[in-house]
Amino acid sequence: MSSCSTSTQPTSAPATAERPIQLVPKKPVLNAHGCGGDCTDPNFDNGRWPRAKVLELFNLPFNDLLWQAQQVHRQHWNANEIEHATLLSVKTGGCPEDCGYCPQSASYDTGVEASKLMSPEEVREAVVAARDAGASRFCMGAAWRAPKDRDIEKVAELIGVIKQEGLEACCTLGMLTDTQATALKDAGLDYYNHNLDTAPELYGDIITTRDLEDRLHTLEHVRKANLKVCSGGIVGMGETREGRAGLIAQLANLPTFPESVPINDLVRVPGTPLADTPQLDPLEFVRTIAVARITMPTARVRLSAGRQAMSEAVQAMCFLAGANSIFYGDKLLTTGNPEFEKDQALMAKLGLQSGKAVTARVNAG
Repeated sequence: MSSCSTSTQPTSAPATAERPIQLVPKKPVLNAHGCGGDCTDPNFDNGRWPRAKVLELFNLPFNDLLWQAQQVHRQHWNANEIEHATLLSVKTGGCPEDCGYCPQSASYDTGVEASKLMSPEEVREAVVAARDAGASRFCMGAAWRAPKDRDIEKVAELIGVIKQEGLEACCTLGMLTDTQATALKDAGLDYYNHNLDTAPELYGDIITTRDLEDRLHTLEHVRKANLKVCSGGIVGMGETREGRAGLIAQLANLPTFPESVPINDLVRVPGTPLADTPQLDPLEFVRTIAVARITMPTARVRLSAGRQAMSEAVQAMCFLAGANSIFYGDKLLTTGNPEFEKDQALMAKLGLQSGKAVTARVNAG
């Protein structure tokens, strides 16, 4: 996944002054490929989007950036259509990872109770409701670091339920082996979600239980299994604009950039290390959407977590900047999401075409 000339073992380089937050013990600094080695192209200078060029986009006057993003968007998409997807947590809480933003981590006391994997009957009920309401994609999330093979067998049955009801299937289950990715493809899975979270050099400040290279390996396995990739990240975790440029550059310079790119605005959950992180300027979030659209023109850019706190005006600017997908329903895994009636009202105000919303509720207990 990276063009490295040396081993991918971490170096002992000191943390740079660019790191704005220190939540956990420092890890070796990762370069732009996230490998920790001496890469031949650390800033993607020979890639589709050198990191410096991505930062130049971020630094454009706001009107110029949105104008460019809207032009790119209209070349590849119907500018007035928004994809609606439903997200269901089929196994909640108890995750051994220590992601600083996540209420499902067993490391933090956030009030989220661990649950067992949902049954096919429970999932079918939610899938049928989504289908009947006009949903085109059904996504399942499970709070695992990495599923066991027996877990994959159970998830394969759930994927079968989704396909039987005629919807696209997407899963986010943690890190996968190549054989697990192939098994999910054989079960009928269409998309696999595995976010890169943040810029490579900031990764160790947010998560200590895995490296970015672990994430890249999973994406490689997903691609080799001929699954479509859903991968994005979270902004507002204390990173600078350059850090946001690093995240987008990493995504845009993957061998094949993702078909779906969810951009999340941090949801500050009490009990997590990032709970008191200052809010990101909403216009900076819009900029991130626009830069993602320009650098990954044929991807679905999804306005994801954090939308509940956004005004209608900010959401409208995100759509203008090139976002053409949203999650809807009252919950995204364990965090809140705008009520579907509000979504429908906003779509009507903006003259956007969308499917009827559906709520897929999960009883975490």
